[in-house]
Amino acid sequence: MTQPSIAGTIRLTRPRSTDGVSATSSYSALMKTVRDAGLLKRTVGFYVGVLIVLTVALAAAIAGSILLGDSWFQLLIAGAIGVIMTQFAFVTHEISHRQVFASGPVNDRVGLWLAAGMVGISYSWWMTKHTKHHANPNTIGKDPDIEIDTISFIEEDAATRTGFMAALTRRQGYLFFPLLLLEGLNLHIVSLRELITNPKITGRIGEITIIAVRLVAYAAVIFWFLPLGMGFAFIGVQLAVFGLYMGASFAPNHKGMPLIAEGVKIDFLSRQVLTSRNVSGFGMSTFMGGLNYQIEHHLFPSMPRPHLAAAREIVIEHCATRNIPYTETTLLRSYGAVIQYLNRVGLSARDPFDCPMVNRYRRQ
Repeated sequence: MTQPSIAGTIRLTRPRSTDGVSATSSYSALMKTVRDAGLLKRTVGFYVGVLIVLTVALAAAIAGSILLGDSWFQLLIAGAIGVIMTQFAFVTHEISHRQVFASGPVNDRVGLWLAAGMVGISYSWWMTKHTKHHANPNTIGKDPDIEIDTISFIEEDAATRTGFMAALTRRQGYLFFPLLLLEGLNLHIVSLRELITNPKITGRIGEITIIAVRLVAYAAVIFWFLPLGMGFAFIGVQLAVFGLYMGASFAPNHKGMPLIAEGVKIDFLSRQVLTSRNVSGFGMSTFMGGLNYQIEHHLFPSMPRPHLAAAREIVIEHCATRNIPYTETTLLRSYGAVIQYLNRVGLSARDPFDCPMVNRYRRQ
């Protein structure tokens, strides 16, 4: 019923249709089935419950830190806070998709305070970046999530690397998860930099103020209670765990799935299903904040987390009848696919001193 993880480039030039059913009407029929099943209704109680649990967990971590005092066991508390912050980020992601409240302004206000005030990341920056990703997942030239950065996601980008970055890129699959230890710090810096340098962002002064107050208060409390070295270690561990957890939850969803070449036309249903991967397994919805149902999330972005499992059954049946590959695998296999894909892309960053013949056979 499900397909193994695949990688490559989609080369479709017109909307897919099967059995005389247009791609647009096919998705409309799927949407009607989902809506009639009540799967788009808000589940505010669920999210209020999640936020209460996370708030209690954070309060317990803070209390534990105070009780521990000057002890290197504080780093365990730091790791726990990194996990809690990631879970807050998951809820913020769902709020940004209007999954929690019926009112858009209410979602944005709560999302702003959770993102900037709790997690320390710009809500506006995330909304802009993530909206572009959802509109064109894995689409070359349009999806910001596959733009060249420390990691290269496209062979053409990898081929432009030189020197140290070329050596890193050739091994980027194996280095991907270690590099995620720096992603937490990167997210904070990049989002704040966008707020400071982009005057077109509405309400950016208020958002900068919230993030700045949060940052100063966070650092002040830590360095008030802990010695200088232990304080820096605490912040480092918290950010490392946050970055690793965030990256390990978002990476399995699209990395290693087909890319859509620039300029290629493809219908919404096929685009979202073919470029996304679900992750199966016990507890994955809690561990990944609903991101394990990536196909359903991309097809119905406003669908609350508790309804995604039921939608999955409907989508699998719909895709089967229309011969659209539906990809689902376990978490470990998805990580394996990500590593293999990144290493394959990384081989394009060739060492100029390598023998061309050896490279040719190594690529096979």
